[in-house]
Amino acid sequence: MAKQYKLTPQRLKELQDELTYLKTVREREVAEQIKEARSFGDLSENSEYDEAKNEQGKLYSRIAEVEAVLANYVVIEEQEFAADQVSLGSLVKVLDVEFNEEEEYHIVGSQEADPMNGCISEDSPFGKALLGKTVGTEVEVEAPAGVLKYRILDIQKK
Repeated sequence: MAKQYKLTPQRLKELQDELTYLKTVREREVAEQIKEARSFGDLSENSEYDEAKNEQGKLYSRIAEVEAVLANYVVIEEQEFAADQVSLGSLVKVLDVEFNEEEEYHIVGSQEADPMNGCISEDSPFGKALLGKTVGTEVEVEAPAGVLKYRILDIQKK
């Protein structure tokens, strides 16, 4: 069975819009680049042609990737967790117990994960440790650096 991708309604719309853009506007742009590069003559020593063909390969790869997600998605709106528990879509404020630092994370589906911007996948070890927990709970997360301890300070539903 294919993997199901959990998406928020906003992310679903973004992917649908991206696919439309890739299949219309971007595909025409790349086809035009190839056509123009062909007009430069000998294809065996034509770097513009090679670059345009590489761009075409990347484009088709991305289209296939987006289509695969859109063929196997589940929209997440209502959660199986209570309002006071961490769930997909929650904005969670935690305290790093070791360093006494507060951090804030948005728990998202794997397709929306962006750890550098505080969006943590529910499939990640940290995301899994937080799911279903309530304010005041301490969680331990296995990391390459060892076991990290966090205390949940606040949970907001987005």
